[in-house]
Amino acid sequence: MTKRATISAVAHYLPERILTNAELEKTVDTNDEWIRSRTGIAERRVVAEDEATSHMGINSARQIIEKTGIDVAEIDAIIVGTVTPDMFFPSTAALIQDAIGATNAWAFDLNAACSGFIFSLETAAGLIASEKHQKILVVGGDTMTSVLDYEDRTTCILFGDGAGAVLLEPTDGEDGIIDSIMFTDGSGGKRLFMPGGGSRHPATRETVDQRLHYLKQDGREVYKSAVRGMADAAETILSRNGLSGKDLKLFIPHQANKRIIDASAEKLGLSEEQVLINIERVANTTAGTIPIGLSEAVADERLEEGDLLLLSAFGAGFTWGATLIRWGQCQ
Repeated sequence: MTKRATISAVAHYLPERILTNAELEKTVDTNDEWIRSRTGIAERRVVAEDEATSHMGINSARQIIEKTGIDVAEIDAIIVGTVTPDMFFPSTAALIQDAIGATNAWAFDLNAACSGFIFSLETAAGLIASEKHQKILVVGGDTMTSVLDYEDRTTCILFGDGAGAVLLEPTDGEDGIIDSIMFTDGSGGKRLFMPGGGSRHPATRETVDQRLHYLKQDGREVYKSAVRGMADAAETILSRNGLSGKDLKLFIPHQANKRIIDASAEKLGLSEEQVLINIERVANTTAGTIPIGLSEAVADERLEEGDLLLLSAFGAGFTWGATLIRWGQCQ
């Protein structure tokens, strides 16, 4: 029988600095009412000058180590879902591995944009199933403010910085990751992307002048695809496990836009109490949204042992998917 993976600990980190809609009004043609009505966002977090994605991941990882008391030498692997690594190489996962002293862990980054955490979780679950790994640290986090054009009101209002992490271990019980479904449609790549900085458009004076090193988005197409993708993946995974929305204790969707969240929840027939929403305070932290939400749900005691939890995300690529979990004992 395939070994199932379960989440045994969660943690998250948000930078101290808060950027409000009122502050954005001073730099870009927008206002608080416009942002709230279209996105549900009131404020977002911004890293300090000496912080990057690794710092947020390290902080989350150290919280897990402290609350579980595990020996870091027991960590077999570290997977970091991110599109804003500290640098192209070494990986942000390697930086985290070094900082926490997990000398026996191999580590790598996984780029799936806003789906980065659930893609990383799926990868880690497969490693647990192989029975070659016992403890895997999965981190999802992004420093989105590093790739935002603060002259583009359609994108700069949407994102913030943050990260979360989970410890994944094998279980012999009924808890753990029950099922998952993941998708990629590369034809959507032209709808949400950052053109500059890679091998196609390496950094030059011209690429900087052309503002190619900032996120670009076709908001309308992304919105439509996200609603359809997140809801369809969630419905599919519930259906094939003989479940419906009413069986869920909690749904934690990617926090891209409150209208997307509401549309997905309505399609699944969920009540307000069944849906975690923190976008008003945190905005879209890309790969960080789901682990941050998961950590907050545990802190707020919204999950108990035996509860059914559904995660769903949609991101650039296009990438999307859903993960169904029977909640176990978690710190």
